[in-house]
Amino acid sequence: MRILHTMLRVGDMERSIAFYTEVLGMQLLRRHEYPDGKFTLAFIGYGSEQDTAVIELTYNWGTETYDKGNAYGHIAIEVDDAYAACEQVKKAGGKVVREAGPMMHGTTVIAFVEDPDGYKVEFIQKGTWGV
Repeated sequence: MRILHTMLRVGDMERSIAFYTEVLGMQLLRRHEYPDGKFTLAFIGYGSEQDTAVIELTYNWGTETYDKGNAYGHIAIEVDDAYAACEQVKKAGGKVVREAGPMMHGTTVIAFVEDPDGYKVEFIQKGTWGV
């Protein structure tokens, strides 16, 4: 068994694809419209679906926002330098909601950014996690 993808419901497919590809550097792997079901799926990631877990973006036509509740946490991405990654996100027009730095009560260097729908994405600096 292996993890294939994590699904996020989004309010604007184009805006979300732009964030994940242009701001976070992922690739659009595939996209398909389902007119009978009135939804669109797009799969994005850093590698092929055959080799890595990816994110499935789901747009239900006509639904622009969702109540996220309090159960969802975040998606984590390993980065070489969390400080530099935050600066790149800002330059690309993205929103940093927690600047890079050591996590509370630990030494792992983390940061958080927010996608256009308010989902949190954590950057974890390579070589600092697990300590």
